[in-house]
Amino acid sequence: MKQVLVSAVALLDTDGRILLAQRPEGKALAGMWEFPGGKVEAGESPEAALRREIHEELGIDLCDSCLAPFGFVTHEYEDFSLLMLLFLCRNWEGIPSGKEGQALMWRRPKDMVDLPMPPADRPLVMQLCDQL
Repeated sequence: MKQVLVSAVALLDTDGRILLAQRPEGKALAGMWEFPGGKVEAGESPEAALRREIHEELGIDLCDSCLAPFGFVTHEYEDFSLLMLLFLCRNWEGIPSGKEGQALMWRRPKDMVDLPMPPADRPLVMQLCDQL
């Protein structure tokens, strides 16, 4: 089974809310809310992939020193095995906006529990609830 490595971020604002992005129509799991991020390409570090993906998706810039490793999750989807790394970030440059047409929303971790989210994101939400 194909292995896919993904870096994602929990952007945390001063009110303790985390930014979520809605998966667009036409993609797998469309309409579900997820942590922004994307696939790590060959030869790319997880942090570099995250900076690239977040700039493309949200139009903001992250720096390595602002990324704190938070946790990871594995999940077996039908046609691939996912390893997702989640970073926390409290500082970034710019104002997040859906550059690919995706809806965005800010939610406290406890308010994310009932949202429709991909199965891989769920354990990370519970970790955020426990630790933030």
